[in-house]
Amino acid sequence: MPPVTPARGVPRRAAAVLAGFALAVGGLSTTALTAPAAAAAPAAVAVSPVRVNQLGYLPDGPKRATVASSATAPLAWQLRDAAGAVVASGSTTVRGADQASGQSTHLVDFGAYTGTGTGYTLGVDGQTSHPFEISPSLYDALRADSMSFFYQQRSGIAIDAALAGGSAYARPAGHLGIAPNKGDSGVPCQAGVCDYTLDVRGGWYDAGDHGKYVVNGGISVWEMVNSFERASRSGGSAALGDSTLRVPERGNGTPDVLDEARWELEFLLRMQVPAGKPMAGMAFHKMHDAKWTALPTRPELDAEQREVHKPSTAATLNLAASAAQCARVYAPYDAAFAARCLDAARRAWTAAKANPDVLATATDNTGGGAYEDADVSDEFYWAAAELLATTGESQYRDAVTSSPHHTKPVDGFWWAGTATLGRITLATLPGVGLPADDIARLRGLLTAAADGHLSTIAGQGYPVPLPATGYAWGSNSSVTNNAMVLAVAYELTGQQRYRAGALESLDYLLGRNALDLSYVTGYGERHSENQHHRFWAHQNDASLPHPPAGSFAGGPNAGLEDPVAKEKLAGCAPAACYVDDIGSYSTNEVAINWNASLAWLAAFAAERRGAPAVPVVQVAPAAVTVPEGGSAPVGVRLSAAPAQNVTVTVARSSGDQDLSAAASLVFTPANWATVQQVPVAAAPDADASPGSATFTAGGPGVQSATFTATEADDDAPAAPCTVAYRIDNAWGNGFTATVSVRNTGTSAISGWTLGWSFAGDQRIGNAWNATVSQTGSTVTARDAGWNGTLEPGGSVSFGFQATYSGTNALPARFTLGGAVCS
Repeated sequence: MPPVTPARGVPRRAAAVLAGFALAVGGLSTTALTAPAAAAAPAAVAVSPVRVNQLGYLPDGPKRATVASSATAPLAWQLRDAAGAVVASGSTTVRGADQASGQSTHLVDFGAYTGTGTGYTLGVDGQTSHPFEISPSLYDALRADSMSFFYQQRSGIAIDAALAGGSAYARPAGHLGIAPNKGDSGVPCQAGVCDYTLDVRGGWYDAGDHGKYVVNGGISVWEMVNSFERASRSGGSAALGDSTLRVPERGNGTPDVLDEARWELEFLLRMQVPAGKPMAGMAFHKMHDAKWTALPTRPELDAEQREVHKPSTAATLNLAASAAQCARVYAPYDAAFAARCLDAARRAWTAAKANPDVLATATDNTGGGAYEDADVSDEFYWAAAELLATTGESQYRDAVTSSPHHTKPVDGFWWAGTATLGRITLATLPGVGLPADDIARLRGLLTAAADGHLSTIAGQGYPVPLPATGYAWGSNSSVTNNAMVLAVAYELTGQQRYRAGALESLDYLLGRNALDLSYVTGYGERHSENQHHRFWAHQNDASLPHPPAGSFAGGPNAGLEDPVAKEKLAGCAPAACYVDDIGSYSTNEVAINWNASLAWLAAFAAERRGAPAVPVVQVAPAAVTVPEGGSAPVGVRLSAAPAQNVTVTVARSSGDQDLSAAASLVFTPANWATVQQVPVAAAPDADASPGSATFTAGGPGVQSATFTATEADDDAPAAPCTVAYRIDNAWGNGFTATVSVRNTGTSAISGWTLGWSFAGDQRIGNAWNATVSQTGSTVTARDAGWNGTLEPGGSVSFGFQATYSGTNALPARFTLGGAVCS
């Protein structure tokens, strides 16, 4: 067939205009339209008006369904088990007209039912739903399958049948230069872009074509790695750990989700302009075939010339952000790779600052999507946020706080709108170097956005965090991205309504929608299976497979931006503008960023949630220096929402009586994350010795914490330094930390040595950016040579990985060259 030229690069802003136009031209049509051509699949036709999550429901989650009915009075419903016995019953709630679907709807709520099992059906007015399951393990398989999608999208590696789900999905490595491939190991640039070739092997094929794009790779990697970061904070990272996924690297000691993300990260690093070349440090925007390939074309049979396209500021900042995230998350598993990532991130940031307006254009769309972006202020914010979270350095803090995105309301995120990714990192990652008020505001903005999504959900017959005007290209990814914001709000507040909203978003995607169709291949009795793809193309060639289980269709697009959609969906209501046809690339393509957000959401939903953990009191800083006759604040908050109001009392437990702090702080289920300040005072005394004291913050219903205070005596010499010590990640009996030292004196320090003592049994195993030794509890860190000079006002950071048992208390005192730092 002739080449297909998708318009995947059309920004959502433009697509939304098209969606609005579709609203004006037609109503709902869910019946079959014009008979399809022989090679095309029919438009989706609902087979039951009782729409459920066709996979099922969690025992501790919401359990609701939608019935398409014009009845104006409530209808009786019955929930039946696999044996046909009625286990629950009730009456529907009349919802009435639903704008997005064009249907009249009723709602069914069977959340009071607490049983579990398979083969449940819901009957309403003589109609029966598809069968479904109620189980705590409901999303375990989807968590794995949505991740397996990425292994099967890999470029430059043979796909193993044993890992991919059968011989139909096995294939030779694509684009390694074996005829007829031209290969990705020595790819030239487009004419006029560069005069050398690049090794850009690996990575993931972006969507239904063979292109590889930095901007879409960046957000996809971030979502995958952020899923692991979130699970680490919630205690659920083991489910994403080593040997949990079907990847060839399983068993190597690194979490499988990070192994998979690394395949793309290595490609992103290869896309950086080499040192010594023009625009060094920038990232090339994309690489793909010089011409569109036919559908179908297996990767190893692609004979087109591959080309690298010119660098862009957006791609460079995607590299900076994803590589900075890599540096902190991979450090416990591969310190050398983490250091490579951080070096690339720093160079990318510097290059982007020097080239802030090198923009990708919409006209560069021959052979691949344009992925154009005329506003990169959001990418600057995202990259600065990730670099700040990883390094704590002031240059990135200044870039964050001076950005207009830092105070704007939270907006929807996508590959060309990434500010909210930075907001999520800053709001959820412990110890980021921002004022408490900034973090509290960011958390408030995220929960306010989540409240907006809940309001949207409540106003619809098919509850989904997407307005009727939002059915544009990739609308299903808008659903998953907005559901991610709901899940983040749940993490920040502990409020179940946010978790319920995220889970109901999955209900929509898995069948509770206007088409009675699951958009995830292999999940549900009726599911998408003919997504637009070059080698999962069974509809075009019966020798090729359907997409594998866990593949995620783009979803309804009221813009009807391909010939098949225009032919088959004319007059559709927005939520029904979808056809499961391989030719409908504007409604039915797959893409790595779409599957990444589905995988994030599936991992969130799959986590087992037992009794709420007792909140832990968190105090920052854990060691504070107080000037004699003055005071210094410490901030107190909880690690999670309490079940009810709790009172945290702060009092001295031992040490110098000249140091005092007394407070009773009330934390509620709503304000638990808000930092409350407690002043620590040092009374004047006659001696010249600095005293110290230990304080306890605790009370009923919380786990206590301690912190130390040291008096800075009037007669003591001023310390020439400050130290910030931050625990980046903690797991089981291990953790990684970053230490930042600033020279506050007036003279340069040449060759620095930092010392401290651990209060517990912490033992450092390896370190980076410094030479670190430990004798007993005493630690000595010396410069690495290249960072040995500390100019006045300058700072240096280094990191380490360590083990511990019991309490991982922060060091109380640091010395630089023998002088005590504050």
